[in-house]
Amino acid sequence: MSTLKEQLQADLTTAMRARDAVTSGSLRMALTAVTNEEVAGKEHRELSDDDVLKVLTKEAKKRREAAEAYTGAGRAELAAKEVAELAVLESYLPKQLGDDELEAMVREAVAASGASGMPQMGLAMKAANAAVAGRAEGGRVAAIVRRVLAG
Repeated sequence: MSTLKEQLQADLTTAMRARDAVTSGSLRMALTAVTNEEVAGKEHRELSDDDVLKVLTKEAKKRREAAEAYTGAGRAELAAKEVAELAVLESYLPKQLGDDELEAMVREAVAASGASGMPQMGLAMKAANAAVAGRAEGGRVAAIVRRVLAG
């Protein structure tokens, strides 16, 4: 079992004992998503820490988008709940890169991949995502890759 999954389970137990509804609910949701990913496909598999991080990143993105949607719809109480869940999930994710740091890493990865021009966007994105390794959202990375390939 991955150590990150074990950490999530231990933290869930602690949150339940402390009667922390937000943390325990968020961790239950995260562990359910991890379990669903483990049983997806033809056979059960054990996720590595990197795979668990990918699942947590996906769940954090869902919370961020839901909070934006609730805010736009004038549902502040639901947006606040999503933001609280997002904060719990972000405590398990690596620190996000700043704009300058991200742009430098992406430019370096695109140059190393040999991509030149928009038709090679897939090649450039593969190299950039490997370099960034979950420390920035895909949309931010794609925007910088487009800017680098266009200019």
